[in-house]
Order: sequence, then C-alpha cells, then structure tokens
Amino acid sequence: MAKQTQTLSGPEKVAVLLMVLGEDVSSSLLKAMSPAEIRQVGVHMTQIKNVKKEMYEELLHEFTSSFYTEGDINKPGDVFFKDLVSHSLTGPDGEHMLAAVEKDKERVPFKSLREIDPRIVANTITNEHPQTIALILSHLAQDQASKVLALMPEPLQLEVVTRIANLETVPEELIFEVDEALQEGLASMGGEGRQLILGGVEVAAAILNSCDRRTGDRLLEELEGKDSELAEQIRKLMFVFEDLVMLDDKSIRELLKEVKNEDLMLALKTTSDEIRQKVFKNLSQRASQMLQEDLTAMGPVRLSDVEAAQQNILAAAKKLEQEGKIVLGGGEGGDVFV
Repeated sequence: MAKQTQTLSGPEKVAVLLMVLGEDVSSSLLKAMSPAEIRQVGVHMTQIKNVKKEMYEELLHEFTSSFYTEGDINKPGDVFFKDLVSHSLTGPDGEHMLAAVEKDKERVPFKSLREIDPRIVANTITNEHPQTIALILSHLAQDQASKVLALMPEPLQLEVVTRIANLETVPEELIFEVDEALQEGLASMGGEGRQLILGGVEVAAAILNSCDRRTGDRLLEELEGKDSELAEQIRKLMFVFEDLVMLDDKSIRELLKEVKNEDLMLALKTTSDEIRQKVFKNLSQRASQMLQEDLTAMGPVRLSDVEAAQQNILAAAKKLEQEGKIVLGGGEGGDVFV
C-alpha cells in the first residue's frame, strides 16, 4: 500500500498532526510558532474534512521515527535543562525554577524524615543508640524533633538531650551512612573528610523550647542533677513565656498585634501578675478592661490548652525577631537589647 503521507507538504503534515494531538497539546505547540507559520498551517487545517486512521498512524510513525538518532547525545543534561528553561520561562520565573532544581539536588541528611509523622519517626529510632538518635534529631526541624523526643521513654529523653548538647562536629560520611541505614529501615516498614557543625547546646535549647512546658521543665530539672553546668548553658539560650516580661513596651505592643485574643486570654490564665500587668498596660484602656473581665469570668481550662496558647505567642515573638522587629533575650536574665 502506497504511503498516504508522501504527497503531503510539511505544513500539511503539521496541520494533520496538530489535529491528532488535540487542542490542549496543539495550543502549547502553536505558542512556539511564528504568526506566518500559524497562518500557513491554518490554511491547510481549515481545508481538512476528516483524517483517515491509516493516514494519522502513518504520520505519527514518521514523526516518532524522527526522534531516533544513531549517535550519542553529547549535550550535558544540566546545560540542556538550563537552555530549555530559558526558552520556556523568562525573567524571575526561570531563575526561580533553576534555583529550585539546584536546591532539590542538594544532598540533605535525613530529608526523608521531615514529612513523616513524629510517632513513626519515634518508633523507628527509639531502639537506636542514644548518640545516633541525637544525631538524627539535630537534623530535624525543632518542632518535629521536640515531638519525637516527647514520644520516647523518659530516661532516654534525658540521655538524648545531653548528647545533642555535646554534639559538635561529625564526619559527613558517617551522617549519610546513618541516613542510608535509616532509609532502608523505613523502606522495610512500608566530600571526604568534611565535618558538619551541628549546633550543640543551641540545638538542644531550641528543641527543648519547642517541647511542651512540662516535658521541657522536667528534662532541664533532671539534667541539672546530672550536669548542672550544661543545664545552665541550655537554660540561658531558652526563651520561655515568662521571659516576655523582659521586652520593652514597644516590643510588647508589636507582639500583641500578631496575637489572637483567645490565645492571649488562655496564655495569661496561669501566668504571673507581672506578665499580666505588662500586657494590660500596652493595650488600650477598653481592651485592657475587657481582657481583665474575661480572665475573671473564665472557668477551668485544660493546662495543655494554656501551654499551646503560650507556644503560639512565643512562635509569633520568634517570627518577629527573625523579621528584625523585636529582640528576644535568654530566660535567665541579662539585657535584651544591645
């Protein structure tokens, strides 16, 4: 049987191919064509009444065959992708895409754990050596690490916090060995010589700061009995709700703008008079009076709700500090501003 596409010109073949591919794909292809090319193809397309099955199968075979090459593709993939993005996305969009791909290529330790439920992480690593657990938690987000820590047996919690605080540098190859072994364990359940600085006492303080208050206070108290100097170092780096009293009035007012009324009322339920007065005087007279009346009328509430509200306010304070709007100090005295 004679080939039905042999008598077709290039623009006629394109017209048939676009009809076979459909409107969505064809519209994207038209964007890469010049107005003159679109007009030329359009003339032929508007004259087509129907396309026989044999013709478009033949045309698709010809089209796909054109992609085969006998030689190697010598253009590196990173260069090809960069050129492809530069032709597809212009300006900041293209730059952001290239930057995002480069970031995704980075080898990040324990990246696979960051989207996993803390309960699964805790069950997976609880039987590991405390030093290994400390290494893993040091690489997780502080909020996730604190939840994982709280799910572990209490004696192990203290051992892990102590080891986190004493971590300094660890060979990179060892970190990735632990990561690979952990990934294999999760899967079964459903540069040379470089050193990575893990943060030590600062990381331990940040994780304890994210724990619920009872867990954090208990661990610090137990650590005090085991290593008072280390406990003091951690305590000085922590910032707890009562430390808000050290903020100046301007910073308190800045913070109150970011706080929900229900969080503020709950957070003040168990706090000191000093903190309450600090808040009252930085509200309008009417707002202060209403808050005091609400606190007086408030009935019993769960301690966990109070602690959650205080954590929300602390999170808002830390966000403002990151934005440079306020400066937070440690929990054991000292100047807040320099």
